[in-house]
Amino acid sequence: MVNIFGVPTDAAYHLVSGFTGILTPVLGGVAAVVAIIAVTMAVRLIVTPLSFRALRSQAAAARLAPQLLALRQRYAKQPERLQKEMSALYRREGTSMFAGLTPILLQWPLLSVMYLLFRSPRVAGKPNTLLTRDLFGVPLGTHWLSGAGPVSAQGAVFLGVFVLLAGLCWLSSRLAKLMSGPPAAGIPAAGTGALVRVLPYLTVVIAAFAPLAAGIYLLASTGWSLVERRLFLRRSGAGHGGDQGPQQPDRR
Repeated sequence: MVNIFGVPTDAAYHLVSGFTGILTPVLGGVAAVVAIIAVTMAVRLIVTPLSFRALRSQAAAARLAPQLLALRQRYAKQPERLQKEMSALYRREGTSMFAGLTPILLQWPLLSVMYLLFRSPRVAGKPNTLLTRDLFGVPLGTHWLSGAGPVSAQGAVFLGVFVLLAGLCWLSSRLAKLMSGPPAAGIPAAGTGALVRVLPYLTVVIAAFAPLAAGIYLLASTGWSLVERRLFLRRSGAGHGGDQGPQQPDRR
């Protein structure tokens, strides 16, 4: 594998393969699947501080949206003054316009390595033997539309992964909506709301064109993200408790 992720992907391959070998005497054929899930969760645990930082930034952006809208309306014809007032607002709140971007960029390489590992047929110039393992008889290197096709036992395994992934995406979109809170007066919410609802389901689309191993990775990673969002909501009170009662004004 000749790319900037070659060395870390090779290292991840040896890690997952070694863990699979340890688990095989106990778990048999599903050892590789369990190893993929376990290593994915371990990686997500490592980047959890960055994930929570990004979630805090998203919550701050939602909280400041009404004030930012008011500034844009007030200084619409004074771009320099608008930029100055927005910067001052971000400073008062202890955040910035790009606060949520940095954590995402920092964790992207590590998560990309994991995804590449589970979709690459060759690693370190040799066949990726992880993809020869199977789940319920379906090799982890198989694609949904290849081989026996979608209407088969193989298709049923993929369908199960897609259904679970779609369920997690649905829950994730609900939590994202809670984090964003109710739309402020004057802010058009139709387009934004639709984007928040639809965007998580792109994961299902990616899984449909990736090997089964990558689909399992996406399932584990999405599940971890869902738990992170839920924990963040509980700790921060973002969303004001969701549907548990009337929305309370944010007094922070």
